[in-house]
Amino acid sequence: MSSGLIGKKIGMTNVFDDNGKNYAVTVIEVDPNVITEIKTNEENGYEAVQLSAFDKKEKTTSKPLKGHFEKAGTTPKKYIKEFRDFVPEDAELGDELNIEDVFSIGDNVDVVGISKGKGFTGVVKRHNFSGVGEATHGQHDRQRHPGSIGQASDPARVFPGIKMAGRSGNERNKIKNLTIAKIFSESNLMMVTGSIPGPNGRFVEIYNRQ
Repeated sequence: MSSGLIGKKIGMTNVFDDNGKNYAVTVIEVDPNVITEIKTNEENGYEAVQLSAFDKKEKTTSKPLKGHFEKAGTTPKKYIKEFRDFVPEDAELGDELNIEDVFSIGDNVDVVGISKGKGFTGVVKRHNFSGVGEATHGQHDRQRHPGSIGQASDPARVFPGIKMAGRSGNERNKIKNLTIAKIFSESNLMMVTGSIPGPNGRFVEIYNRQ
């Protein structure tokens, strides 16, 4: 996995490029990410860096986590993520990584987040079914039903994997190949083209595709 940082989705807006074209962007807040653990080939069999971001109240932090953060010389954080095969040069516990330490304007990134939960939904909303058909030829209150889900006496069961109604959303999704449009270092904000998973205020992981 490539280098990356932890961020928080703020919302969406639109900007104009140099040619006057208007396009949608997502604003992401990227607080300084603190290095709270470093994995090495000698000790762990692989290289990685554990980053933590966004302050958390001490009273809601468990004692083991408090000790983990104290070892790195930082305050408790809400979000912890390990980035494999990414160890900055001369990295030490407690070091902070800012946006411009990892990303530049024009970089292509992948953004991973938890999508919005939709609750229990039917097959039309969940799987884009068209419904059974028009309200004619004997149809009654079946416009949004799934139709047949299996055979009769043989095999007399519903095969695994059949698309049916159920809980949708609230899944880990990755949006690939977004472009960094703007970076505001003084505000710890960055803009990426397009949309990313999840509601405003949800944490996301931003990976550099280089």
